[in-house]
Amino acid sequence: MEEFKGPADQKDLRARAIKLDDLVAYQTGSVVSRQIISQPVGSVTIFAFEKGEGLSEHTAPFDALVYILEGEAQITIGGQSQTVKASEMIIMPTGQPHSLKAVERFKMLLVMIKS
Repeated sequence: MEEFKGPADQKDLRARAIKLDDLVAYQTGSVVSRQIISQPVGSVTIFAFEKGEGLSEHTAPFDALVYILEGEAQITIGGQSQTVKASEMIIMPTGQPHSLKAVERFKMLLVMIKS
C-alpha cells in the first residue's frame, strides 16, 4: 500500500474546506492511502482501491466506520459479505475479522475509534 504524495501533503489540512476524493489518486494495481488524522484514540484515513484490489482478512483494535466516497466495494465482516456503494457506510466492530475488495475502483474514508 502506497501513501499518496501530492500538493496537499505540503499543507496543513486543519481549519479549511477540502474535497476528500482529491486527497488520494488511483494507481494501477494498487491500494493507495493517506492518513488525515492520527491520535491515540483513533484515526481517519482515505483510501483509493483499483478494481480487483483489496485488503485481506484482518482485525482492528478499534471500531472502524467505512464510508464509500465513490465506486463499489465488497466488504466481508465475520464471514458475511455485503456490497457497499458510493454514499453508503458500514461499521466493522472491534476484533471482528474483515476484508475489503474493489468490485469496481472505489475510494473510502476510514474512521477508527477506540472502544
